Amino acid sequence: MKQRQLIVYRDFPGESLLEKMTGLMENYGEMDRGEAAGELYDCLHELLEQAGRYGFQGNLWHCYLAHLLVNHENSYSMGCEIRGPVEGTVNGAVLHDMEIFREWYQYDFGPMEAALGVPQLELALRYESSQRESRVYNTRIRARICELAGKLARDGSAREMKDTLTEFYREYGVGKFGLHKSFRIRQGKDGAEIEPILNIAHVKLEDLVGYEIPKKKLTDNTEAFVAGRKANNCLLFGDAGTGKSSCIKAIANEYYDRGLRIIEVYKHQLEYLSECISRIKNRNYRFIIYMDDLSFEDFETEYKYLKAVIEGGLEKKPENVLIYATSNRRHLIRENYSDKEEIRQDMHTSDTVQEKLSLVSRFGVTIYFGAPDRKQFQDIVTTLARRNGVELDQEELLAQANKWELAHGGLSGRCAQQFIDYLLGRMP
Repeated sequence: MKQRQLIVYRDFPGESLLEKMTGLMENYGEMDRGEAAGELYDCLHELLEQAGRYGFQGNLWHCYLAHLLVNHENSYSMGCEIRGPVEGTVNGAVLHDMEIFREWYQYDFGPMEAALGVPQLELALRYESSQRESRVYNTRIRARICELAGKLARDGSAREMKDTLTEFYREYGVGKFGLHKSFRIRQGKDGAEIEPILNIAHVKLEDLVGYEIPKKKLTDNTEAFVAGRKANNCLLFGDAGTGKSSCIKAIANEYYDRGLRIIEVYKHQLEYLSECISRIKNRNYRFIIYMDDLSFEDFETEYKYLKAVIEGGLEKKPENVLIYATSNRRHLIRENYSDKEEIRQDMHTSDTVQEKLSLVSRFGVTIYFGAPDRKQFQDIVTTLARRNGVELDQEELLAQANKWELAHGGLSGRCAQQFIDYLLGRMP
């Protein structure tokens, strides 16, 4: 079988469809007609299921092949991700593989349809998808894979196909890190696994009204990081509902095209940080490990894992990894008046204080987000109302907003957004 002649692009885990389809292409004429037709219907079913899962349209066989290529992490694809073409003998091996994929792309299914009496195969070769299809990719990536499939089918040679694929790797990357913006850690059978977050909020920095100085400090540091310059770990601290988490989501959207990826880690997962970093340190992306609402009580010692990972271990910290955290606490760890009392059970008071401050001191950039005053709150409400098409008299709008904040958590950007959502919910 041609599949076994692949050199670089082989061993697609859990992909029986490729073996079934290529087996039919090569052997359907020698198989029992009923058995071959049944096998083809199985393939048709799998192609349609994939269309629903990924949102593919057009020639589903071509989309499937493109999907295999953009997800296959090998020495060539990972070398090309974000950086572009690589040099060396591997290019000859990839060209050999593209010759085989070209045969699959150019295959004429007409004789097979006629011989096996399965005209329904046309459904998969000219498929129109629903707008709601795709539980895995966002619209942009889904469309790009379909475009890639069409381009590979139109390419006149294996070398053109290789160039097309290489350009995709340079622009988007490869595998889950190439096709998704954000990730989380999940406990798997073999330790920590990094899995994509499929639905990330499409927040932009300009959506956050005000806070221009904090936003600039954050973007300046992130800009240096994605450009390959020196950058610092960041701590965003301050009052609740002031947009700290929204800023992190916004930079995930803002810098995705430049190779930035976000991995969300919860406090109880800090022990997996070293394992997580070991899996991403040699990739060509820039990774921000994001910890939301980070704080520790006196009895919680997980922060020691974080201290060691940031700067305390023997191994050099990877240049493509930073840590961004948000917290309502300036120093992350709960502090008591007793920490500074002269008479206490601890003989070394200053050592205790330094231990608690040592974590936050490892964040080179700290950015404060304070609650807005009443005028700033009203400006936020007015701006959000205008953006969302809320048509209310200015005086009435602000009067209702003042009543809302008194009953719903006080002055904050979050409270303002909730008020606007309330108004939008009442609109016909």
